[in-house]
Amino acid sequence: MTRKTIIAALAASLLILGSFTAQARGGQWSVQKANEWYASQKWPVGCNYVPSYAINQYEFWQPETFNPEIIDSELALAESIGFNTLRIYLHEGLWYADKNGFKKRINQFLDIADRHGMKLIITFFTNGGNHEKTFKLGPQPEPIPGAHNSNWIPSPGKAVIDDPAQWPRLKKYVQDILRTYKNDKRILYWCLCNEPENLKNGCDVSKFMPEVYKWAWEVRPSQPLSSPVWQRPGIHGTSTKLDLVAYACMNSDIITFHCYSKPKEVETDIQMLQRFGRPMICQEYLARNYGNTFFDVLPLLKENNVGAINWGLVNGKCHFHYPWGHKIGDPEPEIWFHDIFRPDHTPYDPAEITFLQKMTK
Repeated sequence: MTRKTIIAALAASLLILGSFTAQARGGQWSVQKANEWYASQKWPVGCNYVPSYAINQYEFWQPETFNPEIIDSELALAESIGFNTLRIYLHEGLWYADKNGFKKRINQFLDIADRHGMKLIITFFTNGGNHEKTFKLGPQPEPIPGAHNSNWIPSPGKAVIDDPAQWPRLKKYVQDILRTYKNDKRILYWCLCNEPENLKNGCDVSKFMPEVYKWAWEVRPSQPLSSPVWQRPGIHGTSTKLDLVAYACMNSDIITFHCYSKPKEVETDIQMLQRFGRPMICQEYLARNYGNTFFDVLPLLKENNVGAINWGLVNGKCHFHYPWGHKIGDPEPEIWFHDIFRPDHTPYDPAEITFLQKMTK
């Protein structure tokens, strides 16, 4: 089989499976509306953003640690390289504790981003994170030396995913945030479930994710809804998770995906996902030591009119410069995995800065 034939077969498998897994999609945008929306936007280019002071979502947002001054200085760096989009994560625990205060801080962040010419991608839920700890508001754990993203908080976590009796509380959270910002032009789109097919710690969102889409459709914000996929048939053992990939692709307003592989794999993902006919945004990329670099991947995304959101901005407590699997005691990586700027705001690689400024003109 030729490479084009394989890509067509992979795409067809998702489309066929999607026809069985998709539920009534009364709230989903038409393909035409989605493409008209994308045509009205600037080419989305930016990064996944966690302030350098934060080890996780709680330290990002809780009132004791939320730091507008640091955020402002770091978004100035993003603006300086031509970025116009930021992706951020929320957490329901912050809303449960003080929903009005949490929304006030979200609005502060939106104001800061807007001053720097950036729109937001807001993410609700993720299976990623440290499933071995129980996190509480207040002082957060220090970074584990040498570990990549050691104390990120899963949302809502396996115990809640496995207990539908707790879902009504999550519904109130999701719908309150969506209703508050449903017409806010500072928000580019909503990311409902991050990497749903990432069954980390046995956390299976097969029943949960369709409910989240229903909650969002009941509000039906003016911005698109999406859930990014990171697997496809034939890689990473996806054969057991195709229903989740198909559901996300068949029910989202726009297609979002993650790819940390070499450019040929990124190209394969683009060609497969183009079959859905919807706008596409690569919502996570940049893994330098895997051959996934700005120099190789960003031109490919721009050429195909695919939004480009890399992981990381300023190196900080999350230690995104360490690769996955980096161990305590291993030397500092000579080649950074993620992030663009050092803690003192100097660039990791000045040549990248020049390249980014050229690409984002």
